[in-house]
Amino acid sequence: MGSIGQMTANEPGLPYAALTPDVVLNSVDAVGLRTTGTLLALNSYENRVFQLGVEADDERPAHVVAKFYRPARWTDAQILEEHDFVAALADVEVPAVPPLTLSGRTLHHTDGYRFSVFPRQGGRVPNLDDDDVLEWIGRFIGRIHAVGGTAAYKLRPALDPETFGRAPRAVLLDGDWLPPELRVVYGGVSQQALDGVQRAFERAGDVRTLRLHGDVHEGNVLWTDGAARTGPHFVDFDDSRMGPAVQDFWMLLGRERDEQERRLTALVAGYEDFAQFNRRELHLVEALRTLRLIHYSAWIASRWTDPAFPAAFPWFGTQRYWEERILELREQIAAMHEAPLIA
Repeated sequence: MGSIGQMTANEPGLPYAALTPDVVLNSVDAVGLRTTGTLLALNSYENRVFQLGVEADDERPAHVVAKFYRPARWTDAQILEEHDFVAALADVEVPAVPPLTLSGRTLHHTDGYRFSVFPRQGGRVPNLDDDDVLEWIGRFIGRIHAVGGTAAYKLRPALDPETFGRAPRAVLLDGDWLPPELRVVYGGVSQQALDGVQRAFERAGDVRTLRLHGDVHEGNVLWTDGAARTGPHFVDFDDSRMGPAVQDFWMLLGRERDEQERRLTALVAGYEDFAQFNRRELHLVEALRTLRLIHYSAWIASRWTDPAFPAAFPWFGTQRYWEERILELREQIAAMHEAPLIA
C-alpha cells in the first residue's frame, strides 16, 4: 500500500502513460545491463514493477526486477534514504533485498521516470502456523530494528495518527467520495475511531520510534527452502518510515485473539534475541489497524485518476463499500476498548 500525496504525472491522470515496454527495456539497457527482450509485469498498483530477462554472467543473474517509482510520491532524497537503510541491512547479512548499484548509482532517471533495479528473489508465503517459522521471522525483524534504531530518517515521514489517520480522513471528507446519506455517518464514526486511536497512543506512552520496514505482511516476507538459503527474506521497503516497532508485527498476527497471542509470543521470542520489545506498544495494535483501514480508503481515492485504480477497485465509492467501512470502524472502536494482547 502506498502513501497519500499530490498526484502529478507525465500526463494529467495518466502517471504511467509513457512507460511503454520499449522505455522499460531501453532504460535498463542504458544503466549497463543487456536485456533479452523478455518482460513480465508484476503485481503493483503504487509503482510499476517488471521482471526482465538479462544476459547473465558470473556477477549478474538471468533475471532482474525493475521498479519504476510513481511520479511525485517520494523525492529522490527520500528514495535514497530507503536505499541506504536496506544497504545497511544487507551489509550485516540481514536478508533484505537492496537495489543493484549500476553506473555508480542505485536510483536512475529516464524519460521523466525514476527507477531502480533489484536482483530477483523468489520465495513462497511463510507458514505462519509454525511457531519455529514465526520465531525465525521475529529474529530477523529484531535485526532490522537493531539497525533501524541506529539512526533516524531525516526526510521520510513518520507513521502516526496525523499522517495515517487525520490527513487521510480529510482526503475522504473533503472530496466527493462518500454517498451523501453516509457522509455524516462516516465522518462521525471515523472521528470516534481516531479518538480511540489517540487514547491508545496515550496509554502506550512515549514509545520509541525507529526506521521500520513499515509493511510487514506475508506477501512481503518470502520464504525459501534450499541448500544455498533457507528462511525468510524481506522485500519491498517502499513504505519504510519512522514508527513504533509493533508496526512490523501486527499484520502477521491474524484476527482471532488466541491466534494473535500465539503468533505474537513466537515472534517476540525471536525478536528479543536481537532487540528489546516494549510491551506497552501492544496498546497500539488495534490503533495501527484502524489507521491502516482509514489510510487504505484514502489511498485509493488519491490515486483514482490513475486508470489502474478504477479497474482494480470498481466497488470503491459504492453504498455497500462505505457501509462496510463504517461497520469495520465500529468494530475497531470496540476492539480498541479491549485489553491489549499478551506476549
